[in-house]
Amino acid sequence: MPMRVHHVVTGPPEGEVVVLSGSLGSELEMWDRQLDALATYRVVRYDLRGHGRSPVPDGPSTMADLGGDLIALLDDLGVERASLVGVSIGGMISLWTAAHHPERIRRLVPAFTSALMGPPEAWRERAALVRAEGTGAVADAVIGRWFTPAFAAREPELVRAFRDTIARTPAEGYASLCHAIETMDLRDDLHAITAPTLVIAGSADPSTPPDQGAAVAEGIRGARFRLLEGAAHLGSIEHADLFNAAVVAHLRGGA
Repeated sequence: MPMRVHHVVTGPPEGEVVVLSGSLGSELEMWDRQLDALATYRVVRYDLRGHGRSPVPDGPSTMADLGGDLIALLDDLGVERASLVGVSIGGMISLWTAAHHPERIRRLVPAFTSALMGPPEAWRERAALVRAEGTGAVADAVIGRWFTPAFAAREPELVRAFRDTIARTPAEGYASLCHAIETMDLRDDLHAITAPTLVIAGSADPSTPPDQGAAVAEGIRGARFRLLEGAAHLGSIEHADLFNAAVVAHLRGGA
């Protein structure tokens, strides 16, 4: 069953709807650097199930569960069609939703993401670790993949705040979404996506390297691929200006 997730809506009520789906271990505030660029849109940010102020699932979740949460959110808001911008697992959720509910999606931007993110045992081990020791046990390792060392040195307070967000994520919420990634294989779904798609990857992303993003773009008819040089896994933050420009151009129908 879908879960009713915590969300915040900003922008003009008559604006085209853009839904922002974040990464594992994040909260909706990860999108703060996108709000000015998307000011003319009706922007919907939400906390993934088990994250932030959203309810924690009782046990493992699947990508279909997470996509169901997104569709339920659109239904609750009375939104027939929306554009989706997703980072990391948010990109995976966006891909699943666009493939299984193509009539609901206007445009699509999956970023720093993958259609298959193995090995499965690594996700099982991570879930077991956070259940045993809490999400603080993985926070330092995750932050090391999210941002480059240069950015961490330049904005230490912001990076520390993101580490704290990971560490306060409920263990079961984090572990539940690890299961969704562990069991995910979207490669055969990509051909069903009909929304105009821009795939964004980071050249310095150790979690979802550029070849994984390129494979997503190759699997979607007519999709375009954009590589952000020097961007790690959360390039939407580290290289917000370039990311925002690419997203807005795509939402407006440009190259």
